Amino acid sequence: MSKAYDLIVEHYAMQCAKRSKVPLINHINEGLVVLDEIGATQRAKDAFCIHPMLQHDRDLSANWKEVASECDSETILMAMEYRSVANEFLSDKMDLDVVPDIRLSPLAEVNQMLIADKVQNYKDFTKYHYGTHPRSDKLDAYFHKWLAALNIDLRTYTRLYKLIDASKK
Repeated sequence: MSKAYDLIVEHYAMQCAKRSKVPLINHINEGLVVLDEIGATQRAKDAFCIHPMLQHDRDLSANWKEVASECDSETILMAMEYRSVANEFLSDKMDLDVVPDIRLSPLAEVNQMLIADKVQNYKDFTKYHYGTHPRSDKLDAYFHKWLAALNIDLRTYTRLYKLIDASKK
């Protein structure tokens, strides 16, 4: 695939999500299906691959040297811009009863990364957590707010969800 993909595969190793027990690399693999479908560049795909390694402060602190040694500056810049936009609107950091407007990136490729991320995350939410998570209704509204900001209507979301599922067969 790419150095960035190899980097995240090595980083995630055999780690799984706590609640669903789904391998963490699944998020990347499914996001790449979405990015392929929406015509994203290889650089956007690479930045999507490494975004978890730079997403939160602890990740950035632990991984920046390794990422910097393996990835070009434009890929890292896109991952950092993704981090900036995505971290402004995290569901666990805000009162979901009062949802502010979402700021998108001025970089189209970063917004494509956000589409891949939110479509994949919402797919997993509906599959593994909807109706069972203590904040299920609020999280559902949170994802709807993101998808609306990204101009992803229900028809497009459903098509991308089905495409992700079909990629596993």
